[in-house]
Amino acid sequence: MSNPRAASQVIEITEPSPEVLAADLVAARRVLQLEAEGLGALSASLDGRFGAALELLVGIRGRVVVSGIGKSGHVARKIAATLASTGTPAIWVHASEASHGDLGMVTKDDAALMLSNSGETAELRDLVAYCKRFAIPLISIVGRAGSNLAEAADIALVLPPTPEACPLGLAPTTSTTVMLGLGDALAVALMRRRGFTAEDFQVLHPGGKLGRVLVRVQDIMHGSEELPLISPDARMDTALIRMTERRFGCVGVVDSAGGLIGIVTDGDLRRHMGPQLLAAAVDDVMTSNPKTVAGDQLASEVLELLNSSKITAVFVVEAGAPVGIVHLHDLLRAGVA
Repeated sequence: MSNPRAASQVIEITEPSPEVLAADLVAARRVLQLEAEGLGALSASLDGRFGAALELLVGIRGRVVVSGIGKSGHVARKIAATLASTGTPAIWVHASEASHGDLGMVTKDDAALMLSNSGETAELRDLVAYCKRFAIPLISIVGRAGSNLAEAADIALVLPPTPEACPLGLAPTTSTTVMLGLGDALAVALMRRRGFTAEDFQVLHPGGKLGRVLVRVQDIMHGSEELPLISPDARMDTALIRMTERRFGCVGVVDSAGGLIGIVTDGDLRRHMGPQLLAAAVDDVMTSNPKTVAGDQLASEVLELLNSSKITAVFVVEAGAPVGIVHLHDLLRAGVA
């Protein structure tokens, strides 16, 4: 007997009537408009307290400990992740778990960033008390200036009064969007203060597409000990042996000073194919002034060069001398191609 639960279900998607769709779009646009207005009000409200918070966070030796409860806790977790990925060491601590041992995650070198729209979140009290006991700097993001959390903080970043987008005015919507925006503003401003670069970003994001886009030539190139090199007065039979040994499909030609002056590729072999090829001098067959790249170039730029020039390998040079080589296969392995 067949199991009805095992049968694949077919879900029919029906479009709403024009009247219902119009009402849905009005509701959705109202939410986005209110949240956009909230972010605008936040931008206009920023003052010296924002700068003071940055100054405090730049000066700490430890991490930024971010916490909150409920929806504010979810936002806090995202802010901690954004800070950590943009050069400001940060961790998220669950406000309730802090009271049951996780206070041990917080050190005297840290600073705390606590989120609460009401500013009266009971679950944050033990964490606040711990910060006060051990003189750990505390920054709060709150919706009410006179709240307990605002008063306890060394610096209180007070959100401007904005209506929730929820039609009941109850579910955190505009308030959490504004909190998240303020967290992003702190993270990006700290990036600027710290001089955080694309190279730093790549170090913290080695996986995924972002990491692959920012890979440098020096990260994937073959070093000097693997280079297929030969002098211009050598014979082509020696050049062929060198090409076969290294398996890059080419051999670089260097002068007496070690500078790269040419390259012999499979294409050069085909163009000079004949009974005298093996006895010919390398400088009679090579292509002069080959294309080269620098070690600090993006690997994605090398891919573009290989594709546009219809070549499969390129030498990496420094002060005119070859220091490495990159093959199309290296780009494939690195996930760039």
